[in-house]
Amino acid sequence: MAAKRDYYDVLGIQKGASGAEVKSAYRQRAVEWHPDKHKDNKEEAERKFKEINEAYQVLSDSQKRQSYDQFGHAAFDRGAGGPTQGNPFGQAGRAGPFTYTYTSQGGGVPFDFGDPFEIFEQFFGGRGSGFRSQKLPRYSIDLEFMEAVKGVEKDVSVGGKRRKIKIPAGVDDGNRIQFEDFILSINVKPSREFERDGADIYSVERVPFSLAALGGEIGVKTVDDNVTIKVRAGTQSGVMIRLKGKGMPHLRGRGRGDHYVRIQVEVPTKLSWGQKRLLKELTDEGL
Repeated sequence: MAAKRDYYDVLGIQKGASGAEVKSAYRQRAVEWHPDKHKDNKEEAERKFKEINEAYQVLSDSQKRQSYDQFGHAAFDRGAGGPTQGNPFGQAGRAGPFTYTYTSQGGGVPFDFGDPFEIFEQFFGGRGSGFRSQKLPRYSIDLEFMEAVKGVEKDVSVGGKRRKIKIPAGVDDGNRIQFEDFILSINVKPSREFERDGADIYSVERVPFSLAALGGEIGVKTVDDNVTIKVRAGTQSGVMIRLKGKGMPHLRGRGRGDHYVRIQVEVPTKLSWGQKRLLKELTDEGL
């Protein structure tokens, strides 16, 4: 039995590669060695294609990757003295992230690669009847800031036809959404009230010097509603107050980011005679 190649060499990455680097390398190699691109040497392409998917199945899973880094291929070989974790690929023919069926010696051999992602469209040019190699057309759409926060349905014209599309909550400027027959780039207009960093929202609240010194409550506008927050006595300008879970919805996953309120203490530029007298008394007291 031929020895298996090192999974890192199969994907062409270093041992310390990040999850994103593993996924990117997998996509590139899987497209390069897809059997439909090597009809003159399909048997070799099928072998490499399966090898690439086996490597991805292990290196994309943190637990399997840790075992592989420690024990190599023996980590999944019950008879080799390594941990008896069994076959890391589950049932025969399951590896990688999409479904593909190839034909060898006149018989179809199915591979169910689990959840699909962009590599399917990268190679075939989109879903549909038959495999299409042409590139999908690209369009762009402008969204208001709050439309990106809440998600929105839009009527658009695609290829001369009116379509209703759904934009999910949490999209960011520069995101691309792939539909069945086109790719949509998102342009989010900036907000005058909020700044965004990933799923977190930032805003500035100006408070008078007296409130910052003595403490109190202020109303704050978030992307959802208005809330009341406490300002502690002695709060300095630039202090950040965190409102947990009041940020943007996570585009891929559950929950939300946070909202950070930056306190800006306003120093009065014009004072009445009485105010000046009070401040002088405070100065005399060492404040």
